[in-house]
Amino acid sequence: MPATADDRLIVALDLPDAHSGLTLAGQLGETVSFYKIGLGMLTGGGLALANELKSEHGKRIFLDMKLFDIGATVEAAVRGLARFDLDFLTVHGDPYVVRAAAEGAAGSGMTILAVTILTSLDREDLDAALIRDGAIPDLVAERAARAFEAGAGGIIASPQEAAALRALPEAAGRLIVTPGVRPAGAATDDQKRTATPAAAIAAGADHIVVGRPIWQAADPRAAARAVLDELPPR
Repeated sequence: MPATADDRLIVALDLPDAHSGLTLAGQLGETVSFYKIGLGMLTGGGLALANELKSEHGKRIFLDMKLFDIGATVEAAVRGLARFDLDFLTVHGDPYVVRAAAEGAAGSGMTILAVTILTSLDREDLDAALIRDGAIPDLVAERAARAFEAGAGGIIASPQEAAALRALPEAAGRLIVTPGVRPAGAATDDQKRTATPAAAIAAGADHIVVGRPIWQAADPRAAARAVLDELPPR
């Protein structure tokens, strides 16, 4: 990985298959050092792509699976995924899920990131899912604190909640990774709680995740550079 690559930017490879993902990574070259591979690409060779980008191209990998199951199953799944030498793995932020995932990742270099409330959801969505009353920022903070206590190495949350999460005592030394980031002037697409790259980092995020504004661009490398240009100095 080039020393000049800024790993605060994670590019989401939300593409149909590994071939498309590898093509995009080739277009981005040394501009990007960190990639997210999600559930949508799992059946399209996602794990093979993760392994190739990691082992052959020196990239960091965030596997966004959002695992949720009984504890024993989560622990077994995470233990298996840890063999791929991945950097980040997401699970749902329920404390028992996080504890199981932390057990499965023990001894590896993989950081477990807990999902609080998906950035595509708003209060109306939570009502429809019978999630208890409360403002989303308050629910996110409570879920984050419990996930940290259960062993999460970091949290996934909207950039609009990053500052409140960074202020939690439990967040000391933990990561905050923010999807729902859109460069200035970009469309929000299906995200409902968004912010610009600069605002997300200023609010306390360690990494931002950007997908469509980069891979849908006519010149993905230029789009990635534009996002990086928006980030404040380290």
